Amino acid sequence: MSGGDIQRGATNAQAVEALTRGELVILPTETVYGLAADASNAQAVAAIFEAKGRPRFNPLIAHVADAAQAEAVAVFDSRARALAEAFWPGPLTIVAPVRDRAAVCDLARAGLDSVAVRVPGHARARAVIAAFGKPVVAPSANRSGRPSPTTFDDAVEETGHAAADAVDGGPCAVGVESTVVSVLDGRISLLRPGSVTREEIEAAVGPLDQGGEGSDEAHRSPGRLALHYAPDAPVRINAGAAREGEILLGFGPGVGDPRWSLSPTGDLREAAANLFRRLREADRESPAGIAVSPIPAHGLGEAINDRLKRAAGFVG
Repeated sequence: MSGGDIQRGATNAQAVEALTRGELVILPTETVYGLAADASNAQAVAAIFEAKGRPRFNPLIAHVADAAQAEAVAVFDSRARALAEAFWPGPLTIVAPVRDRAAVCDLARAGLDSVAVRVPGHARARAVIAAFGKPVVAPSANRSGRPSPTTFDDAVEETGHAAADAVDGGPCAVGVESTVVSVLDGRISLLRPGSVTREEIEAAVGPLDQGGEGSDEAHRSPGRLALHYAPDAPVRINAGAAREGEILLGFGPGVGDPRWSLSPTGDLREAAANLFRRLREADRESPAGIAVSPIPAHGLGEAINDRLKRAAGFVG
């Protein structure tokens, strides 16, 4: 069952049955909604790439029920374990050498000798994965390059045509994709910023390697395309005011229309939770353009600015 026959509001058991049949399932996480499939089933994984129009060189994250399941598919050293202990369940992905290539198929890993794994913080996601008993890949449930869906309805609108079941987990609490950290060859690098901040990671495991996005490891992380997370309308960032026809997504007290503000109080966590939803709403209402107020670059602001730069096509 797929396409127009999607089972909205599916139970956990129905989701597990669909995954077992090799079908796709819209699954909530605390970051964004994912389009999930059995990570070991190359045909099911290929269906995700087709549904999203996603480039096959872009690896997927294997979502697992707990740290033990993570270490069954990835080789963790002491620092990877320290990260898992500090931030799991939660919005942190660890890239480590692959241990079990069959559990997360070659296509899901984009042919790499590493694998990206995380334990999601959303209770229903973990329950489905635990009942399924195997890793599940679950990239954001949107067409490739579009803003990630953080509500059930947006996820179904984007990729519901390709899914058999859709699990409604409510609005996503975090609102931006997970932080991605590689732990390879004795080095720790931040490959994608997220709600687990650079400062929090360094407090747990010490200084990060300075290579990061521009390093040899950047290709091991999803979400690194120069134009990504983008609505149809053009996006202009660090804007002081809206131009004619634009909607301004403000940040902070007294900036723009409160209805469109990412956070009227200047709270970065609120801004992250609202980011993709506001981009989608503004895109529907103002195809002429979207302007976004300056966002501080510290803490979670690093992730918000990363997504906005890619939405505007300013990263390359």
